[in-house]
Amino acid sequence: MLETDLKAGAMVRTARALALALGLLVSPAAQAACPAPLALQILGSGGPIAEGARAGSSAIVWLDNKAVLLVDAGSGAFLRYGEAGVRFEDHLAIAITHFHADHAADLDAILNSGGFSARTAELPVIGPSGSDRFPGMRNHLRALLDPQTGAFGYLAGYLDGSEGKAQLLPVEAAPDRSTVVFEDAAQQVRVTAIPVEHGVVPALAYLVEIRSKLIVFAGDQNAMSDGFVEALAGRRPDILVAHNVIPEGEGQPRGLHRPPSSIGEMAAAIDPKLLVLSHNMQRALVRQSEGEAAIRVHYQGPMVVADDLACFAP
Repeated sequence: MLETDLKAGAMVRTARALALALGLLVSPAAQAACPAPLALQILGSGGPIAEGARAGSSAIVWLDNKAVLLVDAGSGAFLRYGEAGVRFEDHLAIAITHFHADHAADLDAILNSGGFSARTAELPVIGPSGSDRFPGMRNHLRALLDPQTGAFGYLAGYLDGSEGKAQLLPVEAAPDRSTVVFEDAAQQVRVTAIPVEHGVVPALAYLVEIRSKLIVFAGDQNAMSDGFVEALAGRRPDILVAHNVIPEGEGQPRGLHRPPSSIGEMAAAIDPKLLVLSHNMQRALVRQSEGEAAIRVHYQGPMVVADDLACFAP
């Protein structure tokens, strides 16, 4: 039986290789990559519950066909990362908004994949500073990669650049003020971390300034995130990515997330040229028309509900 299974598997692999060679199968990356010189791609548009076909929160900023910035790496993002044709070598930085699994669970898988790349350049990995209940970026990477105690100690070369790995440079944003956490003058890219309120979880939003365009990742935040709105007053970003997690009404975790009416108030104050709703959970999607109506009370600009691998050009 085992020999039969092995032969069958070999035949399937051979047939697939032949089909690829003849052009009968198309790689998902060929269809998923964003064609614009500058683009935002939502890798994962879902949340923490395994529902439907949405991966956990993750996005790529593309510049000249290179995935220069990865923002979050939630559950399932690893698969979308491959489907989008992302190359680990092309990252200028990785930015994590906070350490909930639906935003960071696939970071280790992406690093594991990156270990097979030819990258040698150092890689900044940005995230929040820690608290008594959550690690900061430095301790999170140590918990993953420490050669003695890390969950994936065999990848310890990332900590010091040994074993053919690119050295990761942990960057922890200030918990009480906006901080420029990354800048590349040659590529005209600057990333500012903005603290937001997400219950007891240290959490960040990110403002990405890239060749005169502005892309904002609001991250998970509740309606008490006044500093976020104040930091972006008058900036009018090209794209604002907000999280469509909960519907209106009682019984929702408002200590963690903005309901649609608050998303509308936030968007009206910031006035993006495009509002992209991501982190879409079924509890919000089943009442999406009601939610969009609540947003429209305050914000009248362009708005779209993102799916996995959706592309947006600023």
